[in-house]
Amino acid sequence: MRIGDVAEAAGVPAQTIRFYERRGLLPQPERAPNGYRDYDDSVLARLAFIRSGQAAGLTLVELGSVLDQRRDGAVPCAHVQSLLLAKLDDVRARQRELATMAKELEGLIARSERLDPADCIDAETCHIIAAGD
Repeated sequence: MRIGDVAEAAGVPAQTIRFYERRGLLPQPERAPNGYRDYDDSVLARLAFIRSGQAAGLTLVELGSVLDQRRDGAVPCAHVQSLLLAKLDDVRARQRELATMAKELEGLIARSERLDPADCIDAETCHIIAAGD
């Protein structure tokens, strides 16, 4: 398969495929006599793996570490599990941060409903956000 065929089948731009090759996430393809890349079907499975990993929040570096372990003959399941657990911890921490921010925003909105725009003085940028009442 040529790069355009792979790109179309995988739903990614050809430039993404070249980028993944440079990063070592995809093996270098064979070259046809005319110099064109010639991919086998396994590249589609690898691209699907990369997209699934990214959908789970893994970075290209993290996905590369999984592929490196596989290349070295190791079964990367424990490594993948540790990456996913760390990602879940990050997500939960972010959820706590967002919940705190939501409360702050709710408080500011409630404050905005109590304040009179006529009371806003030039010295303050906005008395809704300004500290204290």
